[in-house]
Amino acid sequence: MGKIDPNKSATALRALRVLEILGEARAPVGVAEVARGIGADRSTAYRMLMTLHDAGYVLRDESGKNYQLGYKLLSLSSALLNADERSEIILEAIRGLSAQTGETVHYCILDRDATVLVYRAKGTQLVSVDFKIGDRAALHCTSIGKALLAYQDARLAEEIIARGLPKVAPNTITDAEAFRTELQKVRRQGFAFDDLEFHDDMRCIAVPVFEAGGAVRAGISLSGPASRFSLAKLEELKDRSLVAARNLACRLGHPG
Repeated sequence: MGKIDPNKSATALRALRVLEILGEARAPVGVAEVARGIGADRSTAYRMLMTLHDAGYVLRDESGKNYQLGYKLLSLSSALLNADERSEIILEAIRGLSAQTGETVHYCILDRDATVLVYRAKGTQLVSVDFKIGDRAALHCTSIGKALLAYQDARLAEEIIARGLPKVAPNTITDAEAFRTELQKVRRQGFAFDDLEFHDDMRCIAVPVFEAGGAVRAGISLSGPASRFSLAKLEELKDRSLVAARNLACRLGHPG
């Protein structure tokens, strides 16, 4: 067992993991499941849940046996999404792209080893892919993940590869060298495709949005059912997405 970093609180990390477990669940969770998730006994998990419950971050159902996230978390997260000049510029850009294409447009940020959907402009297509604000996605099997990862320090890509590239759809890239080649291609061409790599009936296009200093921490993506999102359709959406991303980058301070 490795040494515990004296600058970190194991208890705080465990409490945050409890919140993650509840957030990942689709239904209220019992003490036993939380205990397994944090690698602790039931009494420890119960004390952790009750502490978070008393603080307002966890709700308990009528039976008193199951738990779910509390609404107080919304108060913490609202500051990230509150309307300001920057968010209004981003929303204007993705709404414009959605109006041009009729497709739902997503604006996602890089958050450590995943992407997070923070803004969305709903399209007019009746059949679409429905992602929600706050949804997280893996970096290795999504167009937005590849589009953002390609512009990070190479060490992050190596960390992702070292953790494994699990196959989640027919065309997921699972070979390390093939994935490195894919990231080089994405960086060279300035966009990324997801061709049945995340889901067996979905294709996506994503482009990075450069910040004032040249860094890439966010990007724009469009996703749709494979029956409508052919490779030719991705090419068409790519051109419009690149223009939208460049215009947005300029408005956010990137010199172009």
